[in-house]
Amino acid sequence: MPKPPIGRDTRLCMSLSGRPGNAGSRLHNHLYDALGLDFVYKAFSTTDLAAAVGGIRALGIRGSAISMPFKEAVIPLTDRIDASAAGIASVNTLVNDQGVLTGYNTDYRAVRELLHGGPADPAMPFVLRGNGGMAKAVAAALHDLGWRQGTIVARNAQTGPALAERHGYAWRDTMPEPGAALLINATPLGMEGADAGALAFSEAAIAAAQVAFDVVAQPARTPFILAAEAQGKAVISGTEVIVRQSIEQFVLYTGLRPAPEQIIAATRHAHGDAAADQLARAYGRAVGLAA
Repeated sequence: MPKPPIGRDTRLCMSLSGRPGNAGSRLHNHLYDALGLDFVYKAFSTTDLAAAVGGIRALGIRGSAISMPFKEAVIPLTDRIDASAAGIASVNTLVNDQGVLTGYNTDYRAVRELLHGGPADPAMPFVLRGNGGMAKAVAAALHDLGWRQGTIVARNAQTGPALAERHGYAWRDTMPEPGAALLINATPLGMEGADAGALAFSEAAIAAAQVAFDVVAQPARTPFILAAEAQGKAVISGTEVIVRQSIEQFVLYTGLRPAPEQIIAATRHAHGDAAADQLARAYGRAVGLAA
């Protein structure tokens, strides 16, 4: 079914970010085309968050992704907070139902899904590096899925201990001795840019682990993921996180869930071949698709 031409009934979805990119727009619009949906997606930034959220409400914009630095500041501007966001005091998605704005956190939903259906097990002791918004989502998902033995590694002496205490985990400002079975990087280490060459965990820590989980999505295969793969470890990549959270947003906005093949094609369009191939392998492990 072809997508209708843009007109008065076209529904707008958007994103609000301090540094807007194109990947989200490309992924959502590709899926709208593939499914013949009368939707358009556009990225924005703002210096007036309250006015921007008022515009979402007043203009009937169906939904908006919320990125840094707005994930906490947007909370007082919503009407309702879903449990996925309430537990970590962080909103990354707004859904507009006839002027009523509900805040969600699809990062939490994506991480929980990956941990629940992936190679990690709640009996595994973990080390989580980071204490920002994504680290909050990961820590909450770990706790809610039954992980009880874990350490949060964060240099910030206020937010690091607070995150650990909230979920009953230990806190350290330096890396512990190797031995944790599950290693999770929720910092920018390994991300494209200034930290591109950084390894989030030592080779010794990776050697002692069973599963490596990196939330960094660009590049698709970070130094941490490459090192873990080289040592034969199971991996969960940031590509899986960013695409799954985007798909959860898509479902909230449209009420439809694309097929895995459509998601992989949209990922190739939005994030490139390496990300799509990695996602295909992950889906293959989960639902039997060929890589």
